[in-house]
Amino acid sequence: MRRFALILASCGFLAACSGDNWFGDTPTPPLPGKRISILTQSKTLEADAGNKGPIRLPPMEPIADWPQAGGSPQHDPRHLALSSTPHRVWDTSIGAGAGKRHAFLTQPVVAEGKVFAMDSESVVSAYGLKDGSRLWKIDLAPDDDSGDGSYGGGLAFDGGRIYATTQYAELVAIDAANGKVLWRHALPSPVRGAPTVRNGRILLVTVDNATLALATDNGHELWHHNGISEMASMLGGTSPAADGNTVLSPYSSGELFALRIENGTVQWSEVISTLKRTDQVATLTDIRGLPVIDHGRVYVAGNSDIFAAVDLRTGRRVWDKEVGSIQTPWVAGDFVYLVTNNSEIACFETETGQVRWVKPLQRWDDPEDKSGRLVWTGPVLAGGRLIVVSSVGEVLFLSPQTGEVMSKDELPDGVTITPIVADKTLLFVTTEGDLLAYR
Repeated sequence: MRRFALILASCGFLAACSGDNWFGDTPTPPLPGKRISILTQSKTLEADAGNKGPIRLPPMEPIADWPQAGGSPQHDPRHLALSSTPHRVWDTSIGAGAGKRHAFLTQPVVAEGKVFAMDSESVVSAYGLKDGSRLWKIDLAPDDDSGDGSYGGGLAFDGGRIYATTQYAELVAIDAANGKVLWRHALPSPVRGAPTVRNGRILLVTVDNATLALATDNGHELWHHNGISEMASMLGGTSPAADGNTVLSPYSSGELFALRIENGTVQWSEVISTLKRTDQVATLTDIRGLPVIDHGRVYVAGNSDIFAAVDLRTGRRVWDKEVGSIQTPWVAGDFVYLVTNNSEIACFETETGQVRWVKPLQRWDDPEDKSGRLVWTGPVLAGGRLIVVSSVGEVLFLSPQTGEVMSKDELPDGVTITPIVADKTLLFVTTEGDLLAYR
């Protein structure tokens, strides 16, 4: 499985997205030609001169739940309470792991003392957060599923219900107490990312760049918005952000749309990509990390070498940096942290975008032969440490002030999903389908 994790990392989850094989039809033979890596090295990021003021973190917040992707509709958990030296307290299997035909793309969620997770074959299970004991499980795959492959889907908790999106173009409402299906709603196309829930609406982005808003009580469609469909995109899922009356929808075209939550009317749009790139990766303009809303600003990174801060109300770009990422930025007070496509972690000032520090992360599993390209997920800020984890299972605990490594840990398998924190518990899902809890 370590070898498979490296294969996933080196190809960057690149996939051809075509309506012809969404539902298990015979796939079109692969096109002839040269395959490219999306992890081509771009311009090296450097710290800006003259920034010597202290980096102060906001106080730790002991949140009990992580109910949806990014921790909240704003994807802005800030500084989470956790021991500075957490140790594993339990582990359990959530079901099928990643493989050639299956992949993990979204985080588990935590609510009411339970962890809810979806395995790579669309089986949803609930576990006790305290000890990892399984409480219930349900298979969401349709009866006629061929088992040829399942990519994506995710979970959100709201009002005692789990809302699950699936690769099978369904939205399913589940009673969080017992796993009973309350209703199913067919979607126009599959969804690889987790839903976002706010103000009685379930918000999701489909694989063909459409945003849907559905009612939480019955799944009835309230409105939809269509972006530009892309023939090729990275295999991954993203989720809308929401704050006040605004929904932010990131698309694989590199477009970011601000929509009114009431009716889907466009407030503004922005393109999070650059035309300056001359290498082959420039065609992959995906926004794969979650957009983050903090104090009236949006922080969003695109694969095609743009990391930007945008005014939430007007859509005006406040600043940008020529750096690409498929990870979610992490905002903490006056600073925002990002893991880049160049295997770096960097600290930026939220007000100006100035780079305070940059630290390299290990790029290759075998540095001598430069083989086995690693992908790092994160960061998470918890317990006064930045936490990142690699596609072969190395966990680094870094200083938020300098980026220096404070401690390390090794997981039994690789991780391709950013870990989460709830009730002072750090949770990883490995490519083998294991859920690991640290306190």
